[in-house]
Amino acid sequence: MINSDKVQEILYGGDYNPEQWDEQTRKEDMKLLKKAGINILTLNVFSWARLQPEEDTYDFSDLDRIVELVSENGFKICMATGTAAHPAWMAKKYPEILRTEISGIRRKFGGRHNSCPTSPVFRKFSAGLASKLAEHYRDRKNIVAWHVSNEYSGRCYCENCEKAFRSWLKEKYGSIGELNRAWNTAFWGHTFYDFDEIVLPDLRSEHFYQTDAPNGIFQQERSTYPSITLDHYRFSSDCLLANYRDEAEAIRRFIPDAKITTNLMGDITDLDYGKWGKYLDFISWDNYPQYGDEPARVAMRHDLMRGVGGGKPFALMEQTPSVSNWHTYAALKRPGQMRSVSYQAVAHGADTVMFFQMRQSLAECEKLHSAVISHAGTADTRIYRECKELGKELSGLKDVLLHAETPARAALLFDWDNWWAAGMTAGLNGGMAYPEEVYAYYEAFYAYGIPVDVIPCDAELSGYEIVAAPMLYMVKPGMAARLEDFTKKGGTLICSVYTGLANENDNITRKGYPGELRKLLGIWTEEFDSLPPEDQNSFVFEGREYPASLCFAISHPEGAKVLASYEKDFYAGTPVVTRNTFGKGRAYYVGTRSSRGFYHALIKKLAVSAGLLSKKAGELPEGVELAVRENRNGRFVFLINHGGEEVSLKDLGSGLPFPKKLPPYGVSLIRVSGKDKERLIKK
Repeated sequence: MINSDKVQEILYGGDYNPEQWDEQTRKEDMKLLKKAGINILTLNVFSWARLQPEEDTYDFSDLDRIVELVSENGFKICMATGTAAHPAWMAKKYPEILRTEISGIRRKFGGRHNSCPTSPVFRKFSAGLASKLAEHYRDRKNIVAWHVSNEYSGRCYCENCEKAFRSWLKEKYGSIGELNRAWNTAFWGHTFYDFDEIVLPDLRSEHFYQTDAPNGIFQQERSTYPSITLDHYRFSSDCLLANYRDEAEAIRRFIPDAKITTNLMGDITDLDYGKWGKYLDFISWDNYPQYGDEPARVAMRHDLMRGVGGGKPFALMEQTPSVSNWHTYAALKRPGQMRSVSYQAVAHGADTVMFFQMRQSLAECEKLHSAVISHAGTADTRIYRECKELGKELSGLKDVLLHAETPARAALLFDWDNWWAAGMTAGLNGGMAYPEEVYAYYEAFYAYGIPVDVIPCDAELSGYEIVAAPMLYMVKPGMAARLEDFTKKGGTLICSVYTGLANENDNITRKGYPGELRKLLGIWTEEFDSLPPEDQNSFVFEGREYPASLCFAISHPEGAKVLASYEKDFYAGTPVVTRNTFGKGRAYYVGTRSSRGFYHALIKKLAVSAGLLSKKAGELPEGVELAVRENRNGRFVFLINHGGEEVSLKDLGSGLPFPKKLPPYGVSLIRVSGKDKERLIKK
């Protein structure tokens, strides 16, 4: 991840904003942070206004004092470029740098990520600041990573972006005729005769707000021409990626071996992280679960972030020590919970545990967001004591876990193009959200403690025994051949409802659903019934009855064996779960959304058959998570209790020296090296 010659321990720290504090407070912070075991500070995340007070003036004097202070106190530095919020003078002098909303309204100065990503002025100034910072601090040996901007997100709908979109389309399609073919512009008379006629899909053109007819409550924004919107989403993601690359390249001109990243945000819709991951030296991300998020959902996000980074260890760049003030319910982390979720990140591949923030702000929108040092400015708080205890524990692990990877032999495909295209397609059940369909399968692997990678669609598949591709609505060029090759060589493939409907341009396949995967799956789906959650069907699988809901694929076997059939409605007796033998492997299809019990039964059956799970294995106790990492130091098995009650482990039957019980939010870590088994963490 980060240069191993500079980092020989788990990095523990996070965002520090000393520009908000006087010199005396900064000195007091150094003592408290060192006492807490903090060893890295992220600096300069929102300091552009201070660093560049005028167009031709740079002033690094205060940042120099900060860098000197933290360096004297032995901290490593993650240096941010500070470009997520441009200075007020820039917006006043160059208003074209401001973003335009989907409504067509141009914003004024304020907020953050309010800069147009295609603005030549913004790109010049942002890359210029990154260049100045890299030149100024290139000899600082304790700067172990560079952090570009912060939490990229959003889209811009200005005239400049419209022109850039046309250029992007011309480069992609080559000719207006090819674009018309890809977008099927004969529909609704949308034929274009020149690229200059294309406008952005916004509320002035292709988009509208859909409301619920009985009460007029807002539901969602929809597009009348998804092919155009899909390409605009891709374009917008590429534009922000170009901003990141501008700054990364500027840094690298002065520091060729710099390790550069930006903090991603898990399963958000705005950006194609599968593509972004190829341009980051290491993945870093910010973990802020909503109140009530299941531990498995958080685990999936960790695995997704590891997956977009090619399976390599990642950095937990931000989490909260306790309260996240942005959430509707600003729940405290219970005593011990911060520790357990920190170890969850480490268990899934994090080589860092970092927070936002080090000291709590006194004003503005994040003033009640928690921090290592609270408003009281003292070590005598529960949060500080817990942070200090975790710091001591992580320090004791030294470098034993660094660079350890997850030995997964099962994978789930996760693709932003699929998410975007399926989400904007009218006619699919609105309750069938793409991430939820992926999660239904992920949670089943999680329940049995089976390591799983969540990977982009273009990732290598050869190392896996099982690959699940839930709701693979869009089958891109080469995807069918890759899945066929994987299955033919002995792999187990799982596909689900709404699979294989469209190509990469969101044009429906002419081959009948599931399109290019029809031969592989051995079925033909004639149509889909989309019903509200209360209108359920059912089926029997392996001797047990399970519910079918939301979407009902009405299919006909074409060589596949029928494992379960619908029990009601006019399509009673038609297949809902099938298995097709293909070469040495098997391809399964599940034509509906079912219950957690069904997915557990299916995944256990396939995992046992693939040698990933013992036939006698049971589900982990409620609230308990098992995860594995491996490196040259051995195999590390984590057992984490995410609940507030003690759990018994007497029936776990793992053969490892786990404790008989785990306390509330308890963690146990076992290292297996050859025949030796060592318990590294015991409580």
